[in-house]
Amino acid sequence: MGVDKSVAFIGLGVMGYPMAGHLSQMGHSVTVFNRTSATAEKWVAEHGGSMAATPAEAATGADFVFCCVGNDDDLRSVTIGETGAFAGMEAGTVFVDHTTASAGVARELAEIGAKKGVGVLDAPVSGGQAGAENGALTVMVGGEEAVFQKAQPLIDCFAKSVRLMGPAGAGQLTKMVNQICIAGLVQSLSEGIQFAENAGLDATAVIDVISKGAAQSWQMENRFETMIAGEFEHGFAVDWMRKDLAICLEEARQNGSQLPVAALVDQFYADVQEMGGNRWDTSSLIARLKRT
Repeated sequence: MGVDKSVAFIGLGVMGYPMAGHLSQMGHSVTVFNRTSATAEKWVAEHGGSMAATPAEAATGADFVFCCVGNDDDLRSVTIGETGAFAGMEAGTVFVDHTTASAGVARELAEIGAKKGVGVLDAPVSGGQAGAENGALTVMVGGEEAVFQKAQPLIDCFAKSVRLMGPAGAGQLTKMVNQICIAGLVQSLSEGIQFAENAGLDATAVIDVISKGAAQSWQMENRFETMIAGEFEHGFAVDWMRKDLAICLEEARQNGSQLPVAALVDQFYADVQEMGGNRWDTSSLIARLKRT
């Protein structure tokens, strides 16, 4: 494919900002759009490239348009309409969406793109802010094989693992599975730590031992120390997890799946929100157990 493709990146949040930076560092010419223009100005000052006043302007002339925003409504607002990215895209270009959104909106955008001759991939990510900053994200992709093959070399700029999971919407469905699994893991880890402490054990020593066996998980390895310390500043906020779990629960209602644990943990996160923990990271479930 070569370097120095013309790329637009829409959405410079905690994930998009470093992801766009990796694309620039790999030699691509990047134009950014962000609703808060000061953030776009800061990005350009750090990475070069340019900024645009609208998503359509950013997408004009781009070979690839990347997007990472908040939810379905945000996604539609930056893609559809006179100022949306699709208005500036030409046939043969590719739109890659890294937003965690519904499978429905992924299929909707794929249909709109097809009418314009634009390839569309839904490509949500896992790995958090640290993964984005370190270029080590896991990316689950839905879309057509030929479009995926065109986009993968650019996605590789900020990913350690990229896989096409199926047609439009398959990336979002895979991310739902990811969030369902994480919800149960974090709650179980919270309960285990509290149990150890209440039993008079050294919780750090306990986790050190059991993390070498069948109980091991990424959450255990990377979050147990800060959970014990009551520190919840690791980026992926409770508000966002509740948004994701709402998507999972709605999809489950549609496909007949039963998610009793995910539904329960969603309500536990609602309790954390009531405690003022909206922006705490997802490991803050333990704070709910320790409240007096």
